[in-house]
Amino acid sequence: MVTKSPISHSTAGEGPPVVLMHGLFGAGGNLGALARALADRYTVYSLDLPNHGNSAWVEEGGPAPMAHLVGAWMQDQGLAQCAFVGHSLGGKVAMELALASPASVGALVVADIAPVDYPDGGHDSIFAALEAVSDAGVSSRKEAAGIMEQYLPEPAVVQFLLSSLRRGEDGRYDWRFNLRGLRASYEAIRRGPTASAPYKGPVLFIKGGASNYIGEQHRQRVLELFPNAQMKVMPGCGHWLHAEQPEQFNRLVGRFLDAHTAAAAGVAVSGGE
Repeated sequence: MVTKSPISHSTAGEGPPVVLMHGLFGAGGNLGALARALADRYTVYSLDLPNHGNSAWVEEGGPAPMAHLVGAWMQDQGLAQCAFVGHSLGGKVAMELALASPASVGALVVADIAPVDYPDGGHDSIFAALEAVSDAGVSSRKEAAGIMEQYLPEPAVVQFLLSSLRRGEDGRYDWRFNLRGLRASYEAIRRGPTASAPYKGPVLFIKGGASNYIGEQHRQRVLELFPNAQMKVMPGCGHWLHAEQPEQFNRLVGRFLDAHTAAAAGVAVSGGE
C-alpha cells in the first residue's frame, strides 16, 4: 500500500500504533517476525524507508530527511503519536524523529545502533558487491550470489542482500533499493543526530552482545540525548539480532511496549512474554 507520502507500508493487527523501521539495504518485511508477535494487541505499521523496498527514491537519503518524511507519513495516516521500533538505519531515523518531534513518539526501541558518528568503511565491501552485481547485468540469483561471494565472506549477509534483488522486464536482475542514492547519502547515514535538546520519553536500546555498534564509549551521548534510556544486551548476537534470536528480541520489545505504550493509552494487554 503506497500512501500520499513517498513511503510504502503494510499494516497488521489492531490496537495502539507501533511503527517498525528496517535497516540499511532492507525492507519492511525484515521485521516481520516482530510484526506478527505484536499484531495480537497493536496496530503494526511496517515501513519501507525511502530509497528502499517499494518506497520512492529520494535525493536526500540521510536519517534526518527520512525522519521528516516519516513524520509526513504519520500525518497522511492521521497518526498523532506512535511507538517506534527501529533497527540500525531505522533506529537512526526513529531517533531523529523523536528528537525533532518528541510529541509524535510515545516510546522508542532502538536495535543495535547508537546516536553517534560511525567511521568510514563499514559498508565498503557491501557497496562493492552490490555495484558489481548491477554492473554485470545478471540474469539469475545464482549468478548474483557468485559475484557477491567474491566480496562478502558471510553467507548470511549475501542471502539477506539477495532478498532485495528483483527481476526487471528485460529479464535482468537489479536492486529494489536505490543503490546510487544510498551511496551518495552514505556519509549522512553514518552521522549521529546533531540535536541539542533531548528526547525525554521512554527508550530501550537493545544491543547485540557480539556487535560493536553500541559500546561503552557511546554511553554519555546516549544519555545526553535520551536521559530516560535503558539498555538490554542479547548475548551471542551480532548486528542482525532480530533475525539471530527472534524470540528473545520479540519478547524484549513486547515487554517494553506493553509497559509504556499500552499503559499510556489505557489499554489492557496480554502476551508479550
